[in-house]
Amino acid sequence: MHEESVIEISKVIEKYFNGIFYGEVGLLAEVFHPKALLFGDVNGEPYFKTNGEYLEGVKNRKSPAELGETFRSKILALEIQNGIATARLSTPMFEYNYHDYLSLNRIDEKWWIVSKLFTHINF
Repeated sequence: MHEESVIEISKVIEKYFNGIFYGEVGLLAEVFHPKALLFGDVNGEPYFKTNGEYLEGVKNRKSPAELGETFRSKILALEIQNGIATARLSTPMFEYNYHDYLSLNRIDEKWWIVSKLFTHINF
């Protein structure tokens, strides 16, 4: 089960990376649980969005791909315990070096991102 979960979660994260980089809201809707919440800080300011607000924001912005950026996102760490998992990611874009912390939960035989915490560090 563990190796299978790693493969399944990696596919979820790949969709997440492609969704945010290419602005593909449909991919993000496939991997974020409808009740997911997103918290973080941008330039020291608190950030909070519901899943719907987040998807709407991605839909209404220019994507990193449209802005000519290079895809550089990667998984830094992945931990799995039974039906829960955490992933630490590096997602450089929009002149920020974002570090994302995703919580995932296996619900009805599918891995979902149920929460996202993020911040950025200087390059």
